[in-house]
Amino acid sequence: MSFEHLSKTDPEVMSFIGDELTRQRNSIELIASENFVSLSVMEAVGSPLTNKYAEGLPGKRYYGGCWAVDEVENLARERVKKLFGAGFANVQPHSGAQANYAAISAFANPGDTIMGMALDNGGHLTHGSPANFSGKLYKVVSYGLDPETERIDFDDVEEKVKKNKPVLIIAGASAYPRIIDFERFAQIAHDNGAALMVDMAHIAGLVATGRHPSPIPCSDVVTSTTHKTLRGPRGGIILSNDPDIAKRINSAVFPGSQGGPLEHVIAGKAVAFGEALEPEFADYTDRILVNAKAIGRGLESRGLRLVTGGTDNHLLLVDLTPAGEVTGRDAELALDEVGMTVNKNTIPGEKRSPFVASGIRVGSAAATTRGFSEQECERIGELIGDVVLHVGDEAIKDRTHAEVCELLSAHPLYPELG
Repeated sequence: MSFEHLSKTDPEVMSFIGDELTRQRNSIELIASENFVSLSVMEAVGSPLTNKYAEGLPGKRYYGGCWAVDEVENLARERVKKLFGAGFANVQPHSGAQANYAAISAFANPGDTIMGMALDNGGHLTHGSPANFSGKLYKVVSYGLDPETERIDFDDVEEKVKKNKPVLIIAGASAYPRIIDFERFAQIAHDNGAALMVDMAHIAGLVATGRHPSPIPCSDVVTSTTHKTLRGPRGGIILSNDPDIAKRINSAVFPGSQGGPLEHVIAGKAVAFGEALEPEFADYTDRILVNAKAIGRGLESRGLRLVTGGTDNHLLLVDLTPAGEVTGRDAELALDEVGMTVNKNTIPGEKRSPFVASGIRVGSAAATTRGFSEQECERIGELIGDVVLHVGDEAIKDRTHAEVCELLSAHPLYPELG
């Protein structure tokens, strides 16, 4: 991709794209929900498919001239079904949030009771936050973590399900570093007349390669983003093995929650699914897991505490309490200044605002894509600790930034883009 035409016709926009490329190249990306797509995915998303309106499904569109995009979308559906062992797939959701909107609306009517993980315990906005559609349209009962183990409290889940009789239970998380027992969720849901929806957005790449148990066999519906550990373009998918819900899901996506699908993004999804079906992708997810544990060792070596004591997946939730008065926001800003990108995050028992928070969330997927080794990731964890424990120390800041630049220089990002 040369950006030749954009550079000539709109240098102002091109300059901002250049700024973002520079930012990505000059920082170690550690936000657990981000990754770097291949150039092939990027080219597909920037293709002439962006010109085509295609409301409806392949073979049943509301516009003419859809024969080519029908093939693209069918390919994406077949690849993702093969990837996850699913019998049904809708690849049209523009995002994970819209996939969740459609999936929830296929099982619950406004005013119905649903249950999801509390946001401050590691859940997602779309799992019942009062600021989100899920909290505005539905009566929400939240479940959370055992305060001692910081793991999902299934006894609490079961008790609340029996008491509140939700029509839908949402499993999955945005900041939970451990294996999720989907079969236990399914048993609780189905024993009490509820449907089970699993949002596997963060762990989809690990599920695809068997590095995390799959929710597909035991769930009524599964949603996911296509970026994060799946390493595709930003977008969403909905999967199921229940043939009876296909029509409900398709209708909930269109016309229920969105109009024409983004066929250029669906092409990017198809490319990413194809990449994830290759044997090399399993090796990649193995490295994600190894690197996450390595970052954790580095953090712990500096005295920082990992929520739950470690990780089973690609992310770590770091309790900054050992750093004194340093907040998640302080850490995020200080690390950004030395070329490491993380996000502030609430921790179990959070006493601060989510805009300030007492923790940070760190992920290994993007750094692994870029080629960082286990040894380098452990060092990254140590450097994070050095900065967080000495916010405001200019000597440590300068020394760390210099070392980060050395690490980055060994792993250039998108050198083909010039």
